[in-house]
Amino acid sequence: MVTVMGSLMSPLSAKADQIDAPYLALGADLNETEKSTVLSLLEINEADLSSYQVITVTNADEHKYLDSYLDSSVIGTRALSSVLIEKKDKGNGIKVTTSNITYCTTGMYQNALATAGVTDADVRVAGPFNISGTAALVGAMEAYSNMTGETLKAENADAATEELVTTSDLGEAIGDKEQAEELVGAVKEAVVSQNLSDPEEIEAVVDDAAKEMNIQLSDEDKQKIVSLMEKISSLDLDVDSLKEQAKDLYNNQEQVKGFFDRIVSWCKNIWNSIFG
Repeated sequence: MVTVMGSLMSPLSAKADQIDAPYLALGADLNETEKSTVLSLLEINEADLSSYQVITVTNADEHKYLDSYLDSSVIGTRALSSVLIEKKDKGNGIKVTTSNITYCTTGMYQNALATAGVTDADVRVAGPFNISGTAALVGAMEAYSNMTGETLKAENADAATEELVTTSDLGEAIGDKEQAEELVGAVKEAVVSQNLSDPEEIEAVVDDAAKEMNIQLSDEDKQKIVSLMEKISSLDLDVDSLKEQAKDLYNNQEQVKGFFDRIVSWCKNIWNSIFG
């Protein structure tokens, strides 16, 4: 079964047996050689494609979701990112592996997919050669929506896209992608758990988190994070679910253990001391 990608707002109805079947979102512009490479990286035998629900992601789809956050030249003119996604039992969380993805890390995908509303899924992202991978988020969200029959809210998908791009840009700016993941994840946890929406309060949390992690932020990067968090604050997100879905990211990084709790503790005192 091959389906051209539709809107995230109108997923295809998923039957019970389809939810058990892995979903494959292929870049529409892969040539036969590139397609074979991607399938090999995803450990899929082309002869077994009938066992998968297959959709295609076009370059127009990528531009639709990414044009607000990336220059068109960065997105390019060919849809190459491909994603394999499989629904798992509750408690699995979001687990991501990548091949030939240079710009986005597994943690960036985990954080963004949790914001989008994806839960308990194994996700594999691959390119036919080294590519940024930013557009793969579009395919992952669409495949999940079609697989489960659950409509991912447009505002969540938009925030997730901005989160992925913002975190990726921050990682480039500070020269440490893992620190970028940790900083954005920690600030997001504080914003959601404390129901923060005031830009000054959010900025204070960003400043304290960056100081704690010894990260030097430019004013531009700081404002990008604040703007992102203002958008995230308007979403109906559950903080426990966010941490559960991205648990592998933090459980595998010893230096981050307890960091969320410290951020929340700061939040309880920041506006008392700064805003009176």
